[in-house]
Amino acid sequence: MTNSDVTRIALAQSAADLNCAAEDFLSSENKTVISKANPSARKYLKLPFCLNLVSYGGNVVASASGEVIGIAEKYINSFSAEHCFETPQLFILDEYLKPLGKRICYMAEYFLPDLDKLQNFGCGYKLRILQPEELENLYTEEWSHALCKERKELDVLAVGAYDKGKLIGLSGCSADCDTMWQIGINVLPEYRRQGVASALTSKIAKETLARGKVPFYCAAWANIKSVKNALKCGFYPAWTELTAADDETVNKILINYARRNIQ
Repeated sequence: MTNSDVTRIALAQSAADLNCAAEDFLSSENKTVISKANPSARKYLKLPFCLNLVSYGGNVVASASGEVIGIAEKYINSFSAEHCFETPQLFILDEYLKPLGKRICYMAEYFLPDLDKLQNFGCGYKLRILQPEELENLYTEEWSHALCKERKELDVLAVGAYDKGKLIGLSGCSADCDTMWQIGINVLPEYRRQGVASALTSKIAKETLARGKVPFYCAAWANIKSVKNALKCGFYPAWTELTAADDETVNKILINYARRNIQ
């Protein structure tokens, strides 16, 4: 696999997710399309989208429902690509969506591996590859970024870091689509800042590539620690994404967050 292959595969996947052509993301012109369900889309996406914006840097592609597509087109053509994903412009989009019972829900940056920069990192702890059947007892809060309890069937590979037999860090890969596996990672608080995250991330990235899949990494823009880890391990920012959803979905997310974090 080459870096060109990685880019081509990622663009094809984004096209399947948004119901557009891969070359639409490389155009200098913005593109607006009607969202549709697609069996090749990432498995956790709830399609069709209310509204999803994606930019690989040069333009914005908007995939939206029929009732929102006019808003999407107006919005992405009012600002430059980078400004469509930041405040105060996002306040304007949210105001457009409110009368329809929709709100901005998710925003994230996605990273792809530069195959010339990927390398192995040591951390002083033993690393061990874990198969899906070894993960059953690990679906707990402390490993909730590495593994997903709601989609256990997608967790196809993991790497654990051990201190004298104790699991102290875990990276997992979710088979979100046929060609790309998403990396997630957790390290116990008392073992952070020791290179465990980079050792786990680099190891599972190489193991994913060895299986013929493209590893990708997702981080919130404000999660500086996670972004630094991605960059250190040889990943680069490839695309950014914003998703809107109906009020009920957003409210459920907020309620669940409050239940977990407010005692």
